[in-house]
Amino acid sequence: MRRPRLGGRDNPGGTPGPRSSMFASAVMTYATNIATAVLSLVNVIIVARALGAVGRGDVAFLITVAMVTGQLASLSVQEANGNMAGTNPELRAGLATNSVLLALSLGALAGALVAGVVVVAPAVGGEVARPLLWVTLGSLPFVIVRLYLSYLVQADYAFAASNLAWLSGPMTTALANGTLALFGALSVTAAITAWIVGQALGAAILVVFVARHAGFGRPDLRSARRVLAFGAKAHVSRLMSVGNYRLDQWFVGAMAGSRQLGVYSVAVAWAEMLYYLPGVLVLVQRPDLVRATRSYAASFAARMLRAALILATICAGLLLVAAPVLCVTVFGDEFRGAVGQLRVLAFAAFGITVLELVSGALIAQRRPLQATLAVLVAFLPTIALDLLLIPEHGGSGAALARVLAYTAGGVAAALIFTRTFGGRLRDLVPRASDLAWLVNRVRRALRRSAGAPGPPPAQTGGG
Repeated sequence: MRRPRLGGRDNPGGTPGPRSSMFASAVMTYATNIATAVLSLVNVIIVARALGAVGRGDVAFLITVAMVTGQLASLSVQEANGNMAGTNPELRAGLATNSVLLALSLGALAGALVAGVVVVAPAVGGEVARPLLWVTLGSLPFVIVRLYLSYLVQADYAFAASNLAWLSGPMTTALANGTLALFGALSVTAAITAWIVGQALGAAILVVFVARHAGFGRPDLRSARRVLAFGAKAHVSRLMSVGNYRLDQWFVGAMAGSRQLGVYSVAVAWAEMLYYLPGVLVLVQRPDLVRATRSYAASFAARMLRAALILATICAGLLLVAAPVLCVTVFGDEFRGAVGQLRVLAFAAFGITVLELVSGALIAQRRPLQATLAVLVAFLPTIALDLLLIPEHGGSGAALARVLAYTAGGVAAALIFTRTFGGRLRDLVPRASDLAWLVNRVRRALRRSAGAPGPPPAQTGGG
């Protein structure tokens, strides 16, 4: 049966209709992200304990180079995949083939460009062994194809497949590193090899899923031009988002050294727990927002943001209290410097929550340039403050720069949201009822996932 389109002839009011699987997807995806975060954290602990701050810094630097370069080289084709596959299912087979071909070509080109820059300016490559850096750059096609196909399958609500693909990486890495550490054989080379294998496995899972469902069609040049054109509009925002999120680690490794990066990466590993919630909500609300009317998208995204801010406040408070245990007790005295850095990073939760959810809603509603403007406000201070603070203060400077930049970006995003969709800033201020609304939705989703009957979804503008 053809799924009704929000805001169209099938559903002129713009409400979600009879389908209420979004929160079930949110629960499943958030659980996957928690599992991914836990496995990633286990991996960080294993590497830090076995290799110390310097070894942990080398591994973190290589992964950062690969992830930043892969995201920048993607040209945001994944954003167009999510929109086009969601509204035009007949294009999925061609989009899938285009995605693989683009990932191979863009990944190879980006790897060669970064390698050339490192040869000319060695400081950009940090303190890591150059052969390891070249091998890591060679894994970029895996990173990009996994990104492209994840958005493609999520457009058809296939969150289980994308969740499995994302979970496979940290699971493979944690198992491999844990086994090697147990026998005293873990090294930086082994750790980065395990990470690359995990990326390849995630990409393979998605390729198999797409082959069995939408399939791989003939390359579609017209669709390729459309995704590249749309991606170009969204890519500046993506580029700056990645810069806000990970570029500081590249800077710390290049300007302050592997030891400083090793300590800072521990603080970031715990702080990332705060960032998973907005990231998950952006993904699971996207299919509905793509199809929604402007009024429904505005009311639903605002309420989701308010609930997310309440949860962010609770989580940030927990990190502030538990920082000494998380950094020193878990990782060892060598990482004591991460305590203060983590406490500073906890305050970035508010800015990143607003920035991520608002940007995601704007892109889903085909307003990528407005999303770009919001991210720009965070990106420019990030670069300026990183360059100013990291050389003298190392990871502590990077942590402060991140908080200040995300706060500025969050304020800008809130202003842009109200101007684009209408409404007032106080509509984004959390209310006590928002958390109860979210909890009730999660409970209902869990009951449905377990096959238990539940009340019908509310047909209101608030979602």
